[in-house]
Amino acid sequence: MGRIWAWARILGGVGILAFLLWRLGTGAFVDGLRVISLPALGLAFAIGVATTVFSAWRWCLVARGLGLRLSFPAAIADYYKALFLNAALPGGVLGDVDRAVQHGRDEGDVAKSVRAVVLERTAGQLVFLVIAVTVLLTVPSPVLTVLQQHGFVVATVLLAVALAAVILLMAFRKLRQGGSRVASAVRTGLAEIRTGLLARRNWPGVTLASVVVVVGHLATFVVAARAAGSAESLVRLVPLMLLALLAMSLPLNVGGWGPREAVTAWAFGAAGLSATQGLTTAVVYGVFAFVAALPGAAVLIVRGLARLRTATAVRLAAPISPAVPYAVPAPVVEPAPVARELVRA
Repeated sequence: MGRIWAWARILGGVGILAFLLWRLGTGAFVDGLRVISLPALGLAFAIGVATTVFSAWRWCLVARGLGLRLSFPAAIADYYKALFLNAALPGGVLGDVDRAVQHGRDEGDVAKSVRAVVLERTAGQLVFLVIAVTVLLTVPSPVLTVLQQHGFVVATVLLAVALAAVILLMAFRKLRQGGSRVASAVRTGLAEIRTGLLARRNWPGVTLASVVVVVGHLATFVVAARAAGSAESLVRLVPLMLLALLAMSLPLNVGGWGPREAVTAWAFGAAGLSATQGLTTAVVYGVFAFVAALPGAAVLIVRGLARLRTATAVRLAAPISPAVPYAVPAPVVEPAPVARELVRA
């Protein structure tokens, strides 16, 4: 089942890209590569350094809150490696799985390390959702226009979400009082949320880091839009870019490509801009994101070479046992009665 879902995610992303090629042609994709300049690429790379450093800091705060050891330099290197794997491999999450498992093996607790990564990413997503919903509900955008035109539908959806939240809270309360494995897992999860995210020493830093990361992604999108030729104001661009970032969280993608490009093209078109320019902006952003993750490839190479050198040194230092033509068995000596009693004791 897991393999089927993995292939469905990849094929979904490929299908979205194929649809965009059919509707808008290859020009937008070609322009996305042609319009990139070295100054814009350097600026996007610098923004990527800042967002990666703050993301690694957020991971350190959460992991240490759960009682795991994680040095800041190691977190930065591991986060870069994860970003590169997310960008280079289908699905967009394999890098996070890798850093969670590797850190868990180093600490001797893979399960807790995985939960730390999940909490770290969830905290970032929650802060992003708060920012996105606030902006999309207050700043003029295609989303706000749709909400105003379909107010009854929106109110119904919000009521359903609120009802689902109440039901979940009631279920959690019952589970916390139970004695099953699920109840134990729920209690463990809630305890780790309190210590890893909501602790007084953690939540300010986690929130600050998450806000900086969101601002960094938006700044990268602005650089991409300017490179694509857009001269629109930030007030008009930011809601469109938040929609694109929301689309990036959808699981149907190939290394992050797919929904981002489709939603950006739609948002630009719905806002009265060019859908082709929106697609070009998304393509430029994708290139910027991949280049910003390239230090992760260097981390992979350096660590691979280090493991190779270690393995070679071990082989060279291992003693070579001389060949023994005949093995003479040692005589069996019957232990004295006192020795037998000591062995039994």
